[in-house]
Amino acid sequence: MGGPGPPYEGSPVSHPTAEDEVVDLCRELIRFDTSNYGDGSGPGERGAAEWTAEKLAEVGLEVTVVEPQPGRTSVVARIAGEDPARDALLVHGHLDVVPADADDWSVDPFAGEVRDGCVWGRGAVDMKDMDAMVLAVVRQRLREGRRPPRDVVLAFLADEEAGGVHGAHWLVDHRPDLFEGCTESISEVGGFSETIGGRRTYLVQTAQKGIAWLRLVAEGTAGHGSMVQRDNAVTELAAAVARIGAYEWPVRMTPTVQRFLEEMSDLLGVPLDLEAPDALVARLGAIGRITGATVRNTANPSVLQAGYKTNVVPQVATAQVDGRFLPGYEEEFLATIDELLGPRVRREFVHRDDAVETTFDGDLVDRMVAALGAEDPEALVVPYCLSGGTDDKSFAQLGVRGFGFAPLRLPADLDFTAMFHGVDERVPVDALRFGVRVLDRFLGTC
Repeated sequence: MGGPGPPYEGSPVSHPTAEDEVVDLCRELIRFDTSNYGDGSGPGERGAAEWTAEKLAEVGLEVTVVEPQPGRTSVVARIAGEDPARDALLVHGHLDVVPADADDWSVDPFAGEVRDGCVWGRGAVDMKDMDAMVLAVVRQRLREGRRPPRDVVLAFLADEEAGGVHGAHWLVDHRPDLFEGCTESISEVGGFSETIGGRRTYLVQTAQKGIAWLRLVAEGTAGHGSMVQRDNAVTELAAAVARIGAYEWPVRMTPTVQRFLEEMSDLLGVPLDLEAPDALVARLGAIGRITGATVRNTANPSVLQAGYKTNVVPQVATAQVDGRFLPGYEEEFLATIDELLGPRVRREFVHRDDAVETTFDGDLVDRMVAALGAEDPEALVVPYCLSGGTDDKSFAQLGVRGFGFAPLRLPADLDFTAMFHGVDERVPVDALRFGVRVLDRFLGTC
């Protein structure tokens, strides 16, 4: 797939700027219900993907649309840069969202409503806001004939919310040619501001915990519920689940987490004990939800299944556990889980992904810091580790160095971390406009 040919030659008719267009693009994306239930039963991403492809084609880009399963659709395009000899930058986002129950919301989660200075809806922060910002910036730059310094590959992906099996993972395994030359990337859950100690602090994601979604299986003897049943699968499973849920995971300090905590210690004037960082984490406010989970491995039981009638002891009982391990600590994590399970319960993977980590240095990082500083001179920019995961895990298999950089300048009183997968998800309009200004600066120097 080549670039778009000569710079886009639009009509002399006036076009909206990226700042003008980003809100409407975000609203339109939200109106596509791309709920991902993780079991193949959702509507898929095709509608949103086709719409995205049209928006890219309108400004002269050649677009590749990939659909490994019916409805599970991704879009990839390449913008030819000024220096084709340089490595390419990958800018990726996902089009799917987690489900939303409209009865729980103040607004229709798929209406893209603007209220109180915010765009509301499922995906407003995870991550149709970033998708819209990228589209808005790219469309304006190509209309004006402004090339990036190097090739930029755009990827709008399916299935991230279920591990990327039909999205990023599939593309890496079957269409790596689409990402030829890419060595660095930017994507979600980074570049947003948190006000910490009275200072606007922008968190760039440079590390992610690995994923170990586990199914636990206990087998026993089926029988009548009125009789003594010492070989009871439910009892064995329940005991194992309780041990996992109650286990106090030890502190494990990775380079990214240590640097983040050191920066926060200096900012807040609070001493840092690397062996007991929880006191400092407690001072971080809402962002402590994420960063507090990155000082140790975690495992949360989430699903229990057994039996079909009160007076029948089942032969099999199962549970599911959401396990997350820090970079470098997968073996320790799994060994601990096996010890907690005991000899009568076995585990199997529902889904597994690597932990990833890169350093907070280099030219690309300098460009991020400069772009944020140009729009917010008071910005403090620090790296952090994400407790969850993104499609960076897939692209790391191609040697791509990934960063979370979806820039948003947020009000100090907005509990932004609660927006991810939460009820009444929303993003401030001003934050979207700030984001396109930062991204435009960044892509102009990347």
